[in-house]
Amino acid sequence: MFGLVGNVRTASRFIAVGAVVIMMVATASASDKPKAADAPILKTAEDFGLPRPGMILDPTKLAVVCTDPQVDFLGETGVAWPVIKQSAMENNTIENIERVFKACKDAGLPLFISPHYYYPHDHRWEFAGALEVLMHTINMFDRKGQLNTDGFKSSGADWLEQYKPYIEDGKTIVCNPHKIYGPEHNDLALQLRKTGINQIILMGMSANLCVESHLRELVEQGFEVVVVQDATAAANTDKLDGYKAALTNYRYIASASVTTDEAVAAINALNKEGAASP
Repeated sequence: MFGLVGNVRTASRFIAVGAVVIMMVATASASDKPKAADAPILKTAEDFGLPRPGMILDPTKLAVVCTDPQVDFLGETGVAWPVIKQSAMENNTIENIERVFKACKDAGLPLFISPHYYYPHDHRWEFAGALEVLMHTINMFDRKGQLNTDGFKSSGADWLEQYKPYIEDGKTIVCNPHKIYGPEHNDLALQLRKTGINQIILMGMSANLCVESHLRELVEQGFEVVVVQDATAAANTDKLDGYKAALTNYRYIASASVTTDEAVAAINALNKEGAASP
């Protein structure tokens, strides 16, 4: 009888100690999570008659993704620059992309690049859409081969020179190239998931093609995505405005569509929070 009572008392102590440990772990875990009241939030500023869910930034789950920060889009010698120039100049796109790069690196956030390359075998495709035909015709993003970097430096497929310190720092994750517009067939989603990312600040080129296609696919894959609407640009022709088309869809699809000023301020706030943490 006494032995049974002793066992019951011992078991009770273990249960009590276990409960305390569980409460301590739960409390610690809760304190590690960003508090909604304190964490920066990115939210569409203008009211378009749509819900504006926004994204509460969690630095442990957040990354910046940039598509096609390459010479053929943004360099003065780039083959697409003549039709991109107006939009890029109006948005201050080149400088805005760099501002987000800098804020990202200063805050210690992961940076992912989803580049665009075409190899000789890609030019043997038997059919293509309108802009695929154009890109192949003007040799946009061309490289001599997957393992051949001859002539790559300063070519249209290379990074814009001022972005290289951010992309080539040994920390940025440069994914396999996407081939048309979206990331369905490169390893971007895999790399994001393997790094524990589920929140994305998205920017790059071009607004209504690769950026929008990345937005759509990443949302379908279960990521929370905010687009930096002036850290991108698009081709304008006499009859078509790619940038305006993209803005409409960003506001329908993304958690938020924000300016570079808003994105950089939110990222810098994360940086200040991290610096203030013991």
